[in-house]
Amino acid sequence: MIHVLAIITTKPGMREAVLTEMRANIPAVLAEDGCIEYGPAVDAEGIGRIQTPLGPDSFVVVEKWESPAALAAHGAAPHMAAYAAKTREMVASRVIHVLSPAA
Repeated sequence: MIHVLAIITTKPGMREAVLTEMRANIPAVLAEDGCIEYGPAVDAEGIGRIQTPLGPDSFVVVEKWESPAALAAHGAAPHMAAYAAKTREMVASRVIHVLSPAA
């Protein structure tokens, strides 16, 4: 299994617009072969000092894939190219962490 944490930072005030496009794309991603989990997450409220906030213009996409091949196919999927085209001008940066289970 492969874990992915994608940290997306939008241009100021654009987070909800990007999340709207992402939510529309989620059913296509979840239908991909090898997709175990895929969804966005934002800062939880009221957590206190333990939390390092992402901030109002960032979110994380939490993903799990059966294999590196499934992740590669995801990256090449036509619906992902369409999503990228729709959001390209709204995204300031993205950082992708691809992780293997340590157990």
